[in-house]
Amino acid sequence: MDLIFILEVLVVLGAIIMGTRASGVGVGVWGGVGTFVLIFIFGEAPGEPPADAIAIILAVVTAAALMQASGGIDWMVAMAARVIEKRPRQITFLAPLTAFLFSVGAGTGNIIYPLLPVIYDVSYRNHIRPSRPLTVTVVQSGIALAASPVSAAMAAMLTLTDVAPYNLGLGKILAITFPSCIIGILVTSFVVNRMWRDMDVDPEIQRRIAAGEIPPPTADAGTGAASSKLTYTSRGRNAAAAFLIGVGAIVVFGLFPDLRPSFTIDGEAETVSMTVTIVLVMLVAAAVIMFVGRPKVDTVPGQSVFKAGMISAIALFGIAWLTATFIQAHEDLIVSTVGAWVTDWKFLFAVAVFLVAAMTTSQSTATRTIVPIGLAAGLPPGIITGMWGGALGGVYTLPANGPQIAAANFDLTGSTKLGTKLIDHSFFVPMLVLVVTTVASGAAIGAFF
Repeated sequence: MDLIFILEVLVVLGAIIMGTRASGVGVGVWGGVGTFVLIFIFGEAPGEPPADAIAIILAVVTAAALMQASGGIDWMVAMAARVIEKRPRQITFLAPLTAFLFSVGAGTGNIIYPLLPVIYDVSYRNHIRPSRPLTVTVVQSGIALAASPVSAAMAAMLTLTDVAPYNLGLGKILAITFPSCIIGILVTSFVVNRMWRDMDVDPEIQRRIAAGEIPPPTADAGTGAASSKLTYTSRGRNAAAAFLIGVGAIVVFGLFPDLRPSFTIDGEAETVSMTVTIVLVMLVAAAVIMFVGRPKVDTVPGQSVFKAGMISAIALFGIAWLTATFIQAHEDLIVSTVGAWVTDWKFLFAVAVFLVAAMTTSQSTATRTIVPIGLAAGLPPGIITGMWGGALGGVYTLPANGPQIAAANFDLTGSTKLGTKLIDHSFFVPMLVLVVTTVASGAAIGAFF
């Protein structure tokens, strides 16, 4: 390794660290600063900016925000709550699985926020320690986006793998990540269901009940946030249906490429790419939502889904351009060195994704930072995809994310803790179990692709 390479590695790491400290759009801004240094100071040629991924994010976020403004998220939450309440004794398994399916469909983990008080209410009234279903429900959203056709992380992944020579399209990615995520959630729920003391024998919870700080866990106790309290409109239902039909159409086009239009350029037949397909399908879905949901369009920029999506787009743009520029400049060296490492110890790739996800708390940033390095190093794309999905769960390594804080606040028993030593919070062990099991099962499934 020469001095220039080492200095540029420090620039890349420095940009990531500074972006992590700034958080949000700061990740993208510092990614741009790092790119500027590589180009203007070190004289490297600019890499390819992630235009395709940004286009997907913008189209999906527009449709999702219109759905939210129409009340579609409210309908999805109410339906999820009904599923959870039907079998309250199995809530540690049902709550995270239900939240996973809705996170996959919506392309965002934000959908779990209004579910958290419902999960607390149902578990507490049924004498189930609330921290069990709450922690698994929160950490599953870290990996759910790897199984969603319309998430920012999937947009970033598709633009990297759905090209020659990898040719790993949406259908194959979902065939790897979806079952591995389900396996990870089930194993984690099984383990967590045996963690900590039962609520009825936990001295702190019983002290709070005896002191009158929380009501006894009777049928009418809790937060009053049961699904019967959750309301939705017919417009919200219709908007959600239009959005989910769009998601389904994307999956079908991904599974059956022959359904996509073909055209001829310079005598060669080409099929419309999945990037173009996703963008157009989501824009059509957005138009349908405007008719059936009748949202106030001027409220769309204020929706939480829109704000989160724009932050992801900016963060992804800067950091992806930085890594593309760096890898393009040193691809031969990366292949000869990093390639040897990941060939001998494939799990190092998962560790790298996990660490970047933990530092940046962004699945899409971790994707564009590490996946190109793994591909350039020659790691099989199927195995990369399998390990990638599970390693994204690293976003919940530290207790600093909104869902973690919200879950701890909703749990009036105090059984869900944020801790005081960074890794002593209630989510840490469930997160590790989920990551390890999902990475292992994902790698095993991905080996066949």
